[in-house]
Amino acid sequence: MSQTYRSAGAALHYVDEGRGTPVVLLHPTPLDHHYWRPMLDEWRDAGIRAVLPDFRGHGASELGKNLPVGGFSRAPDAPVLAMDQLARDVLTLLDELSVESALFAGCSIGGYVLLELWRQAPQRMRGMAFVCSKPQPDGEPALQKRAENIAKVRAEGVKGFFDTMANTLPGATSRGRRPALAAEVRGRMVLSPEAVVAVQAGLAVRPDSVSTVSTISVPLLSIAGGEDGSVSAADMEAFSAAPGGCTSHVIADAGHLAASEQPVTVARLFREWIEKI
Repeated sequence: MSQTYRSAGAALHYVDEGRGTPVVLLHPTPLDHHYWRPMLDEWRDAGIRAVLPDFRGHGASELGKNLPVGGFSRAPDAPVLAMDQLARDVLTLLDELSVESALFAGCSIGGYVLLELWRQAPQRMRGMAFVCSKPQPDGEPALQKRAENIAKVRAEGVKGFFDTMANTLPGATSRGRRPALAAEVRGRMVLSPEAVVAVQAGLAVRPDSVSTVSTISVPLLSIAGGEDGSVSAADMEAFSAAPGGCTSHVIADAGHLAASEQPVTVARLFREWIEKI
């Protein structure tokens, strides 16, 4: 069921479907909840209630007004869509749905939001799955790239930015096997230029969460893409420090969008992990 709720003045979209164990699935940027759809098709009759929000500014969700400005020093006039705001939006949705606790999964920015959720409301998290995400903050090359992205989108719009992402986020093997994949991914990128700028600034200023991992007492699942040019398997090894334990996998022929590139494999790994906990 597709519905809307309000958080901090914005109308935000979500999908709530299935019955059973609640699992909150947080998508990567600049995509929306449809990122998880191929995997959900593998979960039919799995006893899972999937809750899929569209982050603000993504999919059918509004960006909202009055985002803070000035947090990213390399683009000091850029609005900032911070991870703590996205986490508060998710918690508001859980309250709306009367979901006291759940399992969570996040890809890329979705994983960064999971780490913020743990800092804000650990009692609501029964387990966390990270797909192509990491606890480390942006290093110098990434910070420079964020500033360049902001300048480019402001000067030229989103088309070139999205075209590049559609052809680089999926792994080379997936693009070779599914020639239409880049076009499918590109079709889900609908953010406004303002939203792209706010997301890039928010990613740039996200906190270092390596120390947070050492406090996570619930079970973790880590799934890395062997062809991911943004988050390496070595980066994701940091999750092994979690006291609650971490089950780790590397899908050799997947890129940054592993759950949509290899939905059968990722769905199986999720189900095996959920059954254990």
